[in-house]
Amino acid sequence: MKRRVGFTKKLATPPFILVAGILLIIAIGTVLLMLPFSNHSGHSLRFMDALFTATSAACVTGLIVVDVETTFTLFGEIVIMILMQLGGLGFMTIATLIALLFGRKLSLKDRLILKEAINSDTMEGVVRIIRKVLIFSFTIEGIAAIIFTARWSVDMPFLKALYYGIFHSVSLFNNGGFDLFGNSFQNYTGDWLFNTIASILVISGGLGFVVLNDLFEFPKKRRLSLHSKMVLSVSGVLIALGAIVLFVFEFTNTKTLGSLDLSHKLYASFFQSVSTRSSGTSTIDIAELRSATQFFFILLMFIGASPGSTGGGIKTTTFLIMIGALFAMIRGQKDIVFFRHRVPQGLLMRAMTIIIITLGIFMVINMLLLTTEDAPFLTIMFETASAVGTVGLSVGLTPELTEWGKLIITVTMFIGRIGPLTIAYAIRPKQTKNLYRHPEGRIIIG
Repeated sequence: MKRRVGFTKKLATPPFILVAGILLIIAIGTVLLMLPFSNHSGHSLRFMDALFTATSAACVTGLIVVDVETTFTLFGEIVIMILMQLGGLGFMTIATLIALLFGRKLSLKDRLILKEAINSDTMEGVVRIIRKVLIFSFTIEGIAAIIFTARWSVDMPFLKALYYGIFHSVSLFNNGGFDLFGNSFQNYTGDWLFNTIASILVISGGLGFVVLNDLFEFPKKRRLSLHSKMVLSVSGVLIALGAIVLFVFEFTNTKTLGSLDLSHKLYASFFQSVSTRSSGTSTIDIAELRSATQFFFILLMFIGASPGSTGGGIKTTTFLIMIGALFAMIRGQKDIVFFRHRVPQGLLMRAMTIIIITLGIFMVINMLLLTTEDAPFLTIMFETASAVGTVGLSVGLTPELTEWGKLIITVTMFIGRIGPLTIAYAIRPKQTKNLYRHPEGRIIIG
């Protein structure tokens, strides 16, 4: 009886509930996408293709094995859009919205799960932040949808433009990576309005809701938290660096930037750098990028977006903490300091754990795909990084995956969205407190 109670308590932990929640969303999405009226053929979509698509949407990745526009009906596309919204905001955020609408008060357990869901370090004000998350999300998506509708109504009927505006605003803000054009947004490479609005959506979704809340309250408080300062700093540097690298490396490549005029080159370079944060959309052909550019994109996708955002990857703050540790070690300093604040030792250990586990998963998935797929190593590594970072950029391998390859990438997208550390916490055994410490030993390294 005690074992059963202990097992039930383990299932009730916030990390386990978050994992179970996203699995439930994927399962429901898979069933809905398999319904005959979800696709144009009138027949049930193959289980593996439906599972892959539902996972890609719910984990806001954007990798596809079937073309969305030609395969799915309006119902199927709406299912994908809802999955992206649920996956981006998180099922607990949506559950909180429903609870608030019905006037139900949240329990302590609910607040613990919400704290875990938005990567907050405290339960204080977590419901207030969730309210703002919902307001920010729907307001930003709504404004973008209106602008997109106005832009695309020039090229297509108004109702279609309205639907495209809503779908793509949801996809871009939630870093979903899905599109209805068939070639992502390559028709709008030099469109300044689209590039501007799309970039704002992707960046807003990738900064994290804690940062958005800080920015919203900045005019009143006149200060930002250490977390927000770190996120904004490293995100700005990575976006600028990615744009510069792409601009320089692809400047003469006629298959990507070479045939564009200067302004279009700048638009494409900036948007594509923003997209590697976790958006997965593109205005140029990713498959035609030079190998050096693709490899650099792998590094950016591995880093990903920021904590508590709609994106994946090891997260920008994790990357920055490790860079800080590197410089502290080189300078002979014991403390890692950012903006006159010392980083706790526990956070450094957590950052190291995330990077090592994610790197381990990345290597294992590469080895498995090299076994199941007949493709160049860089191509496989690119698709793996895209799945681990839940980015969605592809060099063309994903539609050609074998059944085993699809299953491997499906699992990878799920791990990438949940986060390896959350999964580890969900399945770890009960913690026991050590009553003693071993003596310190000396080891030679380096």
